[in-house]
Amino acid sequence: MKNSLLILFTTLSIFLSLSLYAQELNLGDGVRISFLDIDDVITGDYYIQPNGLLHLPFIGVIKTSNLDFKEIKSKIEFRYDSLYKNPQLTVNALFRINVLGEVRNPGFYYVSDYEKFTAILAFAGGTTGTADLENIKLIRNFEEIHLDVETIILEGSSATDFGLQSGDQIIVPRTWWADARGFTIIISALALIVTIIAIIL
Repeated sequence: MKNSLLILFTTLSIFLSLSLYAQELNLGDGVRISFLDIDDVITGDYYIQPNGLLHLPFIGVIKTSNLDFKEIKSKIEFRYDSLYKNPQLTVNALFRINVLGEVRNPGFYYVSDYEKFTAILAFAGGTTGTADLENIKLIRNFEEIHLDVETIILEGSSATDFGLQSGDQIIVPRTWWADARGFTIIISALALIVTIIAIIL
């Protein structure tokens, strides 16, 4: 019983800490602004500059230093609400992450906080035929964080739900059988070379 409670408490602590981290934006991250009822060209992606400033149409500059995403979002909504009457506005965080391993186009990508895990993999061109989807890893500050990818995909969890944070690395490993197959091919090739040499001699 005590062990079960300890495991539950630890899991909740990890989840809450991940959710908290997901609200942080770093330099180079951004926001995605969407207006449904405004003709002005405002909808788009905007990025935090090296000086910590976020330049937005018609409302000017937002200082993001020492502010989490909720505070930044609140400032944006307040300024646009002052400019337009009850605008239908949504503001989402954009995290800069690195997707590596068995994907077709590994590299850095901007991922919104509402993006599904399958969409994140799709940004990188999807996984290869040798991808080990059951052992995908999330690396943060050189530490590995376990992801229950199967559950995340089945539940359609968003980036915020599974605690994605700016600067995270998603690593898709190779399946063990793919490595074993490659090793078998090498052994077979060596055996063939040895056989040819034996025939010649």
